[in-house]
Amino acid sequence: MVYKTSDVINVETLLIWGASFKKVTIDEIIFHEGAESKYYYQLISGSVRWVNINDKGIEFLQIIISPGESFGELPLFDGEPFAATAIANEDSVIVTLRRPLFLHLLKEHFEIYLSINKILTERLRFKLFILKEIAYHSPENSISELLLYFKLNNKNICAKCNRIKLSRQQIADMTGFRVETVIRSIKKLEFNGKLAVEKGEMYC
Repeated sequence: MVYKTSDVINVETLLIWGASFKKVTIDEIIFHEGAESKYYYQLISGSVRWVNINDKGIEFLQIIISPGESFGELPLFDGEPFAATAIANEDSVIVTLRRPLFLHLLKEHFEIYLSINKILTERLRFKLFILKEIAYHSPENSISELLLYFKLNNKNICAKCNRIKLSRQQIADMTGFRVETVIRSIKKLEFNGKLAVEKGEMYC
């Protein structure tokens, strides 16, 4: 298997420290919100969504994890339960490392600690960005700014063709807007020339 140079932690390093691979199937729950964290998780292939689920079973999408990225890190540092649920969007492969070994790895490799800290900081900035956009702007402006954010940060948008990899439902789950609101906003953005829609696919 060829590993990405952009992995949060080099996979070969994780394996040396005792990590193992785990295969998950589409819609399989990797861990539940409120559960105890025992492992560091890093995605090798596939896609994982990190969500909060209300008592009606409705998901609020926090982030979509791409290969090379880690997820569910917060409890590794504060010992508290998971703040959200991780679910496989498709058949995926994950590498896991037990929490004590992960913490020992960070003590031995300060550059890895800084890398993890940078990721957590970026995600906090993203959540603050989302909250600001929803609070102060119209849905179409919020969605436009969200897509621009993803484009500038090379997230959820194809770098070669500018196809938006998120569905309308996923945008709704991420922003808290109703899917009908997202559909109307997408049409307005298309009408204003801020994105293109071809055969149901969105491009920016």
